[in-house]
Amino acid sequence: MSTRIVAESGFHSPGPADFEFPPLFGEGTFFTKPMLVIVLGTIAVGAFFYFAARRSTLVPGKLQFAGESVYGFVRDGIARDAIGREGIKYVPYLVTLFAFIAVLNISGIIPVLQLPATSKIAIPLFLALISWVIYNYVGIKRQGFGGYFKNMMFPPGVPKAIYPLLAPLEFFSTFIVRPFTLTLRLTFNMFAGHLVLLLTILGGEYLIFEYQGLVGVAAGSVSILFSIVLTFFEAFVQILQAYVFVLLSAIYIGGALSHEH
Repeated sequence: MSTRIVAESGFHSPGPADFEFPPLFGEGTFFTKPMLVIVLGTIAVGAFFYFAARRSTLVPGKLQFAGESVYGFVRDGIARDAIGREGIKYVPYLVTLFAFIAVLNISGIIPVLQLPATSKIAIPLFLALISWVIYNYVGIKRQGFGGYFKNMMFPPGVPKAIYPLLAPLEFFSTFIVRPFTLTLRLTFNMFAGHLVLLLTILGGEYLIFEYQGLVGVAAGSVSILFSIVLTFFEAFVQILQAYVFVLLSAIYIGGALSHEH
């Protein structure tokens, strides 16, 4: 949220242009701020789990306890509930996915970075495609290519008369809708939340410093205070969206492993 120079014509509200970033190393290069956030997020997640597990003890220290808490939360609260007994095999992927998305989301309220990298649609789309490949792969591996598509498009117990309507809907849902809903849900939540934070902070700054009179100072102060409250709420939403993304990925994997999904 860089400080803006407010033109004489009045306040310029933030918009999609605030999510476009020039190359960090000048014209002709390609490394932008979202890419920097991804790199730093990857390093942070890797370092966190490495140091949390490096010297494991029976009585865990603070870092080990934090790492085990994240692992246990995803294992017990997502993998086992959504997939079942076989969910333990997918815990490493789901834990990594949860931690990575959470860090990229939280970067939106971290000073200096102040950008949720997942507000750029390419990043959630790439992560959604990984989950898409995994749940289709395990489904085909478990049921066979023909069996997977048969159980998906023609589930048993359903009147055959509605198969002509149900089959294409199930195919479209599994192969098209799922990855796009995963992508858009995460992208739009991060985009909208960051945009609202920009609006409250920049609007409060404008009212305090550019709008003449006590009313402007009072209104601007309220806006700034509201942005602080909103920051904590946004942090909650950022963690929640990481949880939802991983939970749905686990549900899709569990459904692909079931013969009646």
